[in-house]
This record gives sequence, C-alpha cells and structure tokens, in this order.
Amino acid sequence: MSAVHVLAIITTKPGQRDALLELFNANVSAVLAEDGCIAYEATVDTANAGPMQTKFGPDTFVVIEKWASLAAHGAHAGSAHMKAHAASTRDMVADRVIHILSPT
Repeated sequence: MSAVHVLAIITTKPGQRDALLELFNANVSAVLAEDGCIAYEATVDTANAGPMQTKFGPDTFVVIEKWASLAAHGAHAGSAHMKAHAASTRDMVADRVIHILSPT
C-alpha cells in the first residue's frame, strides 16, 4: 500500500493550546522513531498571512503526518505512548478531527 498523509485538527479547551503543545512536543521523538513514520509535526496559524488565509484560531493546532502505509499509521494509533499521551491530554481537548488522505 502507498503512503498516507494525515491531518489531525486538534482544538483545545480555551487557553489550553500551549500546554497541550508542550506535551505533544515531548512525545514527538517517540512517534518519529516508529516504524513507517516519515513526518510528524504540529503547526499553527501563520501570523500576518494575509486575506487568503482561513485561520483555525488560537485554540487549534494541526498535526501534519506522513506514514509509509495505512498499517503503519494504525500501529501508531494503537501504540503505548499514544495511548498514554491521549490519557494525559484528554481533559485539555475540546475536539479532534482526523483526515487520512492518499496521494493521487
């Protein structure tokens, strides 16, 4: 199977984004070490990007991921460190939307 791209749109409870990003960033090295992980990075709205930008807002960040396969992404989702991360951040998250995309 071909690589997949993942956009994880995470909206925190008001004022919690920075704290959640700190916990997210502490977990990045474990994710990047996973078999099949090509890229894994949190992003936020670019300041002063102009009128063409549609902002997510101050309580949202987007994780941009690339995985060698859908199976690799599935293993990531079930990994112990991701389960621990989800448990430690559960009370900070207001919403989470995951888009799994395939190259054309």
